[in-house]
Amino acid sequence: MNDSLCVSPSPSGRTGPSAERAAHPRHRLLNLFDSIAAWQERTRFRWELRRLARDNPYLIDDIGLTKEQVDDEIAKLPFWQR
Repeated sequence: MNDSLCVSPSPSGRTGPSAERAAHPRHRLLNLFDSIAAWQERTRFRWELRRLARDNPYLIDDIGLTKEQVDDEIAKLPFWQR
Protein backbone atom coordinates (compact mmCIF):
# COMPACT_ATOMS: atom_id res chain seq x y z
CA MET A 1 0.00 0.00 0.00
CA ASN A 2 1.06 3.58 -0.41
CA ASP A 3 0.70 6.54 1.89
CA SER A 4 -1.65 8.48 -0.37
CA LEU A 5 -3.33 10.17 2.59
CA CYS A 6 -0.10 11.39 4.17
CA VAL A 7 0.31 15.05 4.86
CA SER A 8 3.96 15.31 3.88
CA PRO A 9 5.78 13.81 0.91
CA SER A 10 8.04 10.85 1.43
CA PRO A 11 11.70 11.65 2.19
CA SER A 12 12.83 9.57 -0.82
CA GLY A 13 11.27 12.05 -3.25
CA ARG A 14 13.76 14.82 -2.53
CA THR A 15 15.20 17.11 -5.14
CA GLY A 16 17.46 20.16 -5.11
CA PRO A 17 19.47 21.09 -1.99
CA SER A 18 17.89 18.30 0.06
CA ALA A 19 19.19 15.72 -2.42
CA GLU A 20 22.69 17.16 -2.07
CA ARG A 21 22.37 17.03 1.72
CA ALA A 22 21.31 13.38 1.54
CA ALA A 23 24.42 12.51 -0.48
CA HIS A 24 26.81 14.03 2.06
CA PRO A 25 27.85 11.52 4.78
CA ARG A 26 27.74 13.96 7.69
CA HIS A 27 24.07 14.67 7.08
CA ARG A 28 22.89 11.08 7.41
CA LEU A 29 21.84 11.71 11.00
CA LEU A 30 19.73 14.68 9.89
CA ASN A 31 18.10 12.48 7.27
CA LEU A 32 17.30 9.94 9.98
CA PHE A 33 15.69 12.68 12.09
CA ASP A 34 13.70 13.86 9.05
CA SER A 35 12.44 10.31 8.48
CA ILE A 36 11.45 9.88 12.12
CA ALA A 37 9.61 13.21 12.06
CA ALA A 38 7.71 12.15 8.93
CA TRP A 39 6.73 8.84 10.54
CA GLN A 40 5.52 10.66 13.65
CA GLU A 41 3.46 13.07 11.55
CA ARG A 42 1.84 10.19 9.66
CA THR A 43 1.06 8.42 12.94
CA ARG A 44 -0.55 11.55 14.39
CA PHE A 45 -2.60 11.93 11.20
CA ARG A 46 -3.80 8.32 11.48
CA TRP A 47 -4.65 8.73 15.19
CA GLU A 48 -6.68 11.83 14.37
CA LEU A 49 -8.39 10.09 11.47
CA ARG A 50 -9.26 7.14 13.71
CA ARG A 51 -10.68 9.48 16.36
CA LEU A 52 -12.67 11.37 13.74
CA ALA A 53 -14.09 8.15 12.28
CA ARG A 54 -15.06 6.91 15.73
CA ASP A 55 -16.51 10.13 17.20
CA ASN A 56 -17.92 11.91 14.12
CA PRO A 57 -18.22 9.46 11.22
CA TYR A 58 -20.37 11.88 9.21
CA LEU A 59 -17.35 14.21 8.91
CA ILE A 60 -15.47 11.61 6.86
CA ASP A 61 -17.68 12.48 3.86
CA ASP A 62 -16.98 16.17 4.45
CA ILE A 63 -13.24 15.68 4.01
CA GLY A 64 -13.78 13.66 0.83
CA LEU A 65 -12.84 10.17 2.00
CA THR A 66 -14.71 6.90 1.87
CA LYS A 67 -15.07 4.53 4.82
CA GLU A 68 -12.81 2.05 2.99
CA GLN A 69 -10.05 4.65 2.56
CA VAL A 70 -10.24 5.52 6.24
CA ASP A 71 -10.14 1.85 7.25
CA ASP A 72 -7.12 1.25 4.98
CA GLU A 73 -5.26 4.22 6.47
CA ILE A 74 -6.07 3.26 10.07
CA ALA A 75 -4.86 -0.29 9.32
CA LYS A 76 -1.39 1.15 8.77
CA LEU A 77 -1.11 1.91 12.49
CA PRO A 78 0.81 -0.71 14.48
CA PHE A 79 -1.52 -3.29 16.03
CA TRP A 80 -0.96 -1.98 19.58
CA GLN A 81 -2.17 1.50 18.54
CA ARG A 82 -5.37 0.48 16.75
